[in-house]
Amino acid sequence: MVSLDKVLAFTAVSLLVIAIPGPSVLFVIGRALTHGRRTAMATVVGNILGSYLLVVAVAFGVGSLIERSATAFTVVKLAGAGYLVHLGVQAFRHRRELTVSAVDAQGAQVRRGDVRTVVEGVVVGATNPKGIVFFAAVLPQFVDHSAGSVPWQMLLLGLVPIGIGMVTDTLWGLGAAAARGWFARSERRLSMVGGAGGVAMIGLGFTVATTGRAD
Repeated sequence: MVSLDKVLAFTAVSLLVIAIPGPSVLFVIGRALTHGRRTAMATVVGNILGSYLLVVAVAFGVGSLIERSATAFTVVKLAGAGYLVHLGVQAFRHRRELTVSAVDAQGAQVRRGDVRTVVEGVVVGATNPKGIVFFAAVLPQFVDHSAGSVPWQMLLLGLVPIGIGMVTDTLWGLGAAAARGWFARSERRLSMVGGAGGVAMIGLGFTVATTGRAD
């Protein structure tokens, strides 16, 4: 069982780390500005699921292997960076297709789009270098090896930053989506912000690709 002092200490560390916006936050903001609140919230869900996959990986040893292996870390990092660049290029190419009616479309097309958006968020969350380093290098330090199952302790402790991240990402997404309302009054402005969101994601991809490990 995880002790209360461990939980409180890990919560404090998590708050400090999450307070600095990383790739996942910037990705949520970019999707909110480009596609609106619904897509932003689906992205948040995907990011959270992807981040918790990192917790699961660390709990069962995979995350630690990635952190120790420079090659494995680089492969995962470049995969995430490449995916961000791909999404950014697609957003920029289709920037003129953004309209209020497209954002508010109903039916199977929107449901399918939500699922795809969640999956995209999962990929970005699971390949986030900041998340990999944090969960692989910091999380194990708060485990008490004499207090029972180590994997279960990690899985429980991992819920702390996941919960904090869900709240902060949601606030970032809602704020960006609200700002998008002004742009949505003009298709030209909406096209401009769609292009800007695409460029931002491409830049974020290159930033992630050049991010090193905190060795």
